[in-house]
Amino acid sequence: MTGFTFHGGRLAEAMAHFGTGDDRWIDLSTGINPHGWPGADRLAVDWQALPDAGGLDNLEATAAAFFGADPDHVCAVPGTEIGLRMLGDIVPGPSIHAWPSYGTHGEMIAGSRAASPADLDRERAGTVILANPNNPDGTMIPPATLLDWLNAPRDAASWLVVDEAFADVLPAISVAGHVHDTRRLIVFRSFGKFFGLAGLRLGFVLGPREVIAQYRRRLGSWPLSAAALAIGAAAYRDAEWITATRTGLADQAAALHALLARHGLRVTGDCPLFRLIEVDDAAALFERLGRASILTRPFDYNPRWLRLGLPASEEGLHRLDKALADG
Repeated sequence: MTGFTFHGGRLAEAMAHFGTGDDRWIDLSTGINPHGWPGADRLAVDWQALPDAGGLDNLEATAAAFFGADPDHVCAVPGTEIGLRMLGDIVPGPSIHAWPSYGTHGEMIAGSRAASPADLDRERAGTVILANPNNPDGTMIPPATLLDWLNAPRDAASWLVVDEAFADVLPAISVAGHVHDTRRLIVFRSFGKFFGLAGLRLGFVLGPREVIAQYRRRLGSWPLSAAALAIGAAAYRDAEWITATRTGLADQAAALHALLARHGLRVTGDCPLFRLIEVDDAAALFERLGRASILTRPFDYNPRWLRLGLPASEEGLHRLDKALADG
């Protein structure tokens, strides 16, 4: 199962590995909202025109309002994966990254050292990179704690980099509103996870204006598609859908949690978009669910962990229930 342990969403590989069978595949491997923002199909996009600069300004201003940040400190990028990897050129090492977490965090700055989240507050030299909530265990660090780290005496060349890919479901933990020219704080936000439109490839970097200017120079004139500009701005303005979705995701996560508990599976990490379980042989459970056309996320660095995203429907929840019972 090695090919499935770096990123979720490898559905084509899963179909080749397990066979297609008669059942429609259920992808629980990504931690992405299975109920995407419903307005995308209603928006008219001019595919013949180059993306409009005014549209980019509008998107960034709308997103900034959603994040509680100043638009001058917000830059849209074609997915946070690209934004994170660009940072290594803008903020070179040394650095330390929380582990376990996203594999990208250990690759974005050459020579970055891994450390447990509990050890990060003792670091005073080098840039600190972490996710909040963390992936894959959902661990959350209170904003006040992060700001204490930021304000503690540190090496003059060090930054605090916070990947808030899952923060849209838990906005109270965000430090995006604290980004300022006087703080060595950089925050990343993802659009695709909460809004369920990961294929749009839209994300944001928030930082001091000197950092934002460097991103803009590297990204050039048309960093995003016209579709990303239109869909992103409209979705961030849909306050009614956002409020209802936060409530709905919490309810669906509770239902998944209860199902796992009924099967004696111990949840060791959680977020409204996923549950992390610990079992004796995660590889065997991954394979068993795969044979039932259900894709989950294993981890090569911990053979006891398996992460499950939210099923999109009651039918999906029932199929997961049955697959777990059939073991």
